[in-house]
Amino acid sequence: MRLDETARLCTGRFHIGTEVVVVQSAVRRRIDALETARIHRMTNQAWRLPAEWEPQSAVLIAWPHAGTDWAERLADVETTYVALAAAVTRFQPLIIVVADGALKIHGQTRLSEAGVDLSKIRWVELAYDDTWLRDSGPITLKAGEATFQLTDFRFTGWGGKFGAAQDDALVAGLAQAGVFGTATHQRIDWALEGGGIESDGAGSLLTTWRCLVQRHPDQSREQISAILRESLHASRVLWLEYGYLEGDDTDAHIDTLARFAPGNRIVFQACDDASDPHYDELQRMATELAALRTAEGRPYQLHPLPWARPILDEDRRLAASYANYLIVNGAVLVPAYGDTADDEAARIIGAAHPGREVVQIPCRSLIWQNGSLHCITMQLPAGLT
Repeated sequence: MRLDETARLCTGRFHIGTEVVVVQSAVRRRIDALETARIHRMTNQAWRLPAEWEPQSAVLIAWPHAGTDWAERLADVETTYVALAAAVTRFQPLIIVVADGALKIHGQTRLSEAGVDLSKIRWVELAYDDTWLRDSGPITLKAGEATFQLTDFRFTGWGGKFGAAQDDALVAGLAQAGVFGTATHQRIDWALEGGGIESDGAGSLLTTWRCLVQRHPDQSREQISAILRESLHASRVLWLEYGYLEGDDTDAHIDTLARFAPGNRIVFQACDDASDPHYDELQRMATELAALRTAEGRPYQLHPLPWARPILDEDRRLAASYANYLIVNGAVLVPAYGDTADDEAARIIGAAHPGREVVQIPCRSLIWQNGSLHCITMQLPAGLT
């Protein structure tokens, strides 16, 4: 089915702000069924890293508090967390890590005042340095329908930029608290963040050389590829040489630049402003993406995202990437920055994930700390919790 034909089937109303796109679910069910069948054929029940669009049991986040880097603008960022919690719990459970009982009560109060369904939320008390759970949370492998492994890579605070001892112990703490049922916990003494890799669920990984060579300067691309294939049970690793965003301190995480989507699609952050310092780099990245091929040897369907106007904070440019969206059961949550490109980005992401509701989440407060929506979340595959 062509993309424009799929888009015509996804009829409904598109609203801005707190409202959502209302779509027919038949298209999503058809695409998800085809994609699941394809993945199962290729993996034959072996260990694999599920794609984000596969069924989920919950989303994992950590609530910001005064002991994190959010302290200076805590009330502002809590507004984003409330909007995120309200959106996620419309579709599936949410697990919130809190530093102590007082923070739990505070979070419950904020969410209750916003009308969030607290019955969909599980609270876990555990110490953490910061709230970027995409990078400190578990990378979960799956075999069959009910066997899971929490792959726990070493978290170094993005190459030693920040203290991360408590965050590095987060996965083990959550496992000990019984959050993940009978899943096995596999510690791997090698630095990797969840935001640094993309998986299509069928054995292909997408990542950036800029990030992983910074984490492992003494290892070759062949060595790093071999470690990724072995530890994540992948069949191949696709590398991007180009792509970065000012204000991003992750050294070009792939989830700020390019994302796998179902049906052999890739959604990516483009730049159409030739006067912008990102223009040449992102144009070269787009050329790289066009040259990539699926495991079957076909080109990917590419979905370029619009470019937000520069957002500055005290003369520091912030990394406003629309590629940093989150997929949940039946919906895709997309970042909004108060820019004129917000709605076009939401439309394109929705077209790349047909049949899902599109919910915009205000994320301007997040980019102040150099991340966005996907960075503060970690999805957990269905059956894990």
